[in-house]
Amino acid sequence: MQDLIKLDVLDLAIAVGLMAIAIGLSAWEKIGLELNLALATGRTILQLLVLGYILDFIFALDNAWAVLAILLIMLTITAIVARNRISQKIPHVLPLVWGAILVSTALTLLYTNFLIIQPDRWYEPQYVIPLAGIILGNAMNTAAIAGERLVSTINAFTVEIETHLSLGATPQQAIRQYRKEAIRAGLIPTLNQMILIGMVALPGITTGQLLAGVKPLDAVSYEILIMFMLTFANLLTTLLVTKGLCRQFFNSAAQLVR
Repeated sequence: MQDLIKLDVLDLAIAVGLMAIAIGLSAWEKIGLELNLALATGRTILQLLVLGYILDFIFALDNAWAVLAILLIMLTITAIVARNRISQKIPHVLPLVWGAILVSTALTLLYTNFLIIQPDRWYEPQYVIPLAGIILGNAMNTAAIAGERLVSTINAFTVEIETHLSLGATPQQAIRQYRKEAIRAGLIPTLNQMILIGMVALPGITTGQLLAGVKPLDAVSYEILIMFMLTFANLLTTLLVTKGLCRQFFNSAAQLVR
């Protein structure tokens, strides 16, 4: 297969032309997205270039502490974004989400690294950083969806929950169904992706590997691994986040706190 065709500055400048055309179409049709598209274009270029230089530096260092540092930064940003997507401001949500995503990501990476990929070094940046990034991004969305669904549902059905409590139900029993629905909502995008993967469009990871010259079967093998990793990590994240949030809604006397 042909080696990866590298893109230079001129190629990227021509690629920006696509966004310029998109902005022009928005203006022509009076959609009003010109500023949003322009800002998104600038942020995409800036953020990805910064990321590229940072990763180039980390890869060059080839140091375990440097890899762990970048992973912790990525984890913290992920947790903050997930927390901000939960509309109701609940105490201690940030450490809860941070811990849940940490546990799910760490367990998934440990399982994958030591039992499946088995690189020469456990902190191999080529594998750890990309895989962690994929897991963190998906865990962020899953935690936000499940957390927001649980919070909004509990607030909408406070009377029903208090009725269950008055009849002798424990807090866990009173909100069990709402928690299940929140977990299912968080996993719907992942399950839909698994059902449709390879049938509607090529997944991003597979596409990237094919562009890099990887054989199709090798690229598909990694995509299978990644999908199973994401499903496990997302399920574990939703379980931990929803369980932690449920505890925030009740006091020591098992009363619902609004």
